[in-house]
Amino acid sequence: MATVAHCLFCFDVLAASLEKREHLTLPQANHLWARYQRKDEPGDGIRRQQDHLDNPDLAITQQDEHDSLSDSDPGLEELSADEGEPPAEGPADPPSTLHIPTISRLQAASPSSASTSSTPSSTSAASSRQALDDRSSKASSSTSIFSFGRSSQQPSPALKEEQYPLFVTWNTVSGRGHKSLRGCIGTFEPQELSAGLTNYALTAAFDDTRFAPIELAELSSLAVHITLLHTFTPCAHPLDWNLGTHGLRISFTYHGRRMGATYLPDVAVEQGWTKDETVVSLMRKAGWTGRSKDWRNVADMRAIRYEGKGEGCGWSTWREWRAWIDQESGGTKR
Repeated sequence: MATVAHCLFCFDVLAASLEKREHLTLPQANHLWARYQRKDEPGDGIRRQQDHLDNPDLAITQQDEHDSLSDSDPGLEELSADEGEPPAEGPADPPSTLHIPTISRLQAASPSSASTSSTPSSTSAASSRQALDDRSSKASSSTSIFSFGRSSQQPSPALKEEQYPLFVTWNTVSGRGHKSLRGCIGTFEPQELSAGLTNYALTAAFDDTRFAPIELAELSSLAVHITLLHTFTPCAHPLDWNLGTHGLRISFTYHGRRMGATYLPDVAVEQGWTKDETVVSLMRKAGWTGRSKDWRNVADMRAIRYEGKGEGCGWSTWREWRAWIDQESGGTKR
């Protein structure tokens, strides 16, 4: 299932892109979140020394300049959706030393009002790819901030990351706690989590054509939700699924065109819909304009149900976690 560490990683990826800096790696996020959760427990210093022995490959250093980030292109089907086993740690080709970037701004500017326009923005799907490409720059000297291991030790062989279809959802949260969709895109093609979460955190933020791209001033109003999908099963009919358990993906032919759309598992329950209402809403999302009572008459309707356990967190959780990281590292906020 998705974890809070996955959500914090996506927040760091987006913030880093907006602030033009390097983001944490997923293994770093997993490890530092576990450390953060036990920071107030007695004996943490002893456990930190044990980390040194047990995790020689997690030597984390601080660096003033941006490191280069290798290009990544999912090259897979991307889908937008409305809000639905933790990965094996370790990147596919880990360096002997991991670098932790300092954060330039923990307090974002006052959020602007989120756009609710459903018209396509002028930003193309290349913008999130460009955000990945733009972070290539020279490395400078670095100093150790956590004694997790000796940098001279060779890394152990990387474990192959598990792969999941996934969706990343960004919401804005008002002062009264009201949540509004700000962007949601994912894929049904299995992704290695490090690359998949990085790609779709940016794609959902910048390339959901229902919304304008997310801007830095909005960061403090955001919440993120990650859904890892599994157990895909063809439906015997469009109502062959359970509310609150399954997400639904449909396809059908209308006016000579093949159309399709999906809702994640939590959408119907959040909206208070029946299964019939969910199917009709999903068909309209795909582009169908018929009368609600005629939805059963569309040609060649196919449906697939799936499951997915999601996890989410807000900006304040990420901010406090990053402040702790900077405090532990002795980093200077710039």
